[in-house]
Amino acid sequence: MSAYARPSRIDDALGLLARGGRTLLAGGTDVYPAHVGKPLPAPVLDLGGLRELRGITEEPGHWRIGAMTTWSELIEAKLSPLFDCLKMAAREIGGRQIQNAGTLAGNLCNASPAADGVPPLLALDASVELAGLGGRRSVPLSEFIIGPRRTALEPGELVTAILVPKPQHAARSAFLKLGARRYLVISIAMVAAVIERDGYAVRSARVAAGACSPVARRLPQLERDLLRGDFRVRPEHLAPLAPIDDVRGSARYRRESVAVLLQRLLDLLA
Repeated sequence: MSAYARPSRIDDALGLLARGGRTLLAGGTDVYPAHVGKPLPAPVLDLGGLRELRGITEEPGHWRIGAMTTWSELIEAKLSPLFDCLKMAAREIGGRQIQNAGTLAGNLCNASPAADGVPPLLALDASVELAGLGGRRSVPLSEFIIGPRRTALEPGELVTAILVPKPQHAARSAFLKLGARRYLVISIAMVAAVIERDGYAVRSARVAAGACSPVARRLPQLERDLLRGDFRVRPEHLAPLAPIDDVRGSARYRRESVAVLLQRLLDLLA
């Protein structure tokens, strides 16, 4: 088995992947830093040659974001205000070099509790399209990331796209992040929300918080209150979260900070 492969067709990639023992390489912005001073695990399956996995297209009922679409490509794409939350997150992922190389699917598959792309995609109600030799399937993002560094990918599968459903009403979205500095920093806490309105009435609300639990979480009670027009954040809204103490902040600091971020976010969207 070759120690390195860069196929140009998905079928070829799936064939190699089905043999097992491959380390998937997308943008490499997580893989390479994790192996500083030591060789990459071999053999490597480099997905960079799969051009069909790039780009953003509008399809009936949803938008399709190719798995190998980079953060820079997302930032530069002409998209509706629905995607503002994802673009705001993209601008805070590393620096320009990271944004040029890092991919959306790589961010999801790395499955870090502090992955900046996850809360906005949860708020967008995104699903993840997976492909294997047996065919393709779609998994809600809320079910795809099942724990720190753990996903629902089965052996022999890879992510081919992220699917974002079209809203039923006019939608706005936003994202806020707290870190020890403004850029090039891992999140202490982050929040994202999508609000759909019919006139002044809120018809749909989706709010997610990240870096405050093993996986990013939606906040269903807060979403229900938003449907009633109540934009106040209360302690019970944070019940799905389970922040921890680590080098970036204490659990108490995270819980207080995420409440402040949520209120600022909702004030912005109100």
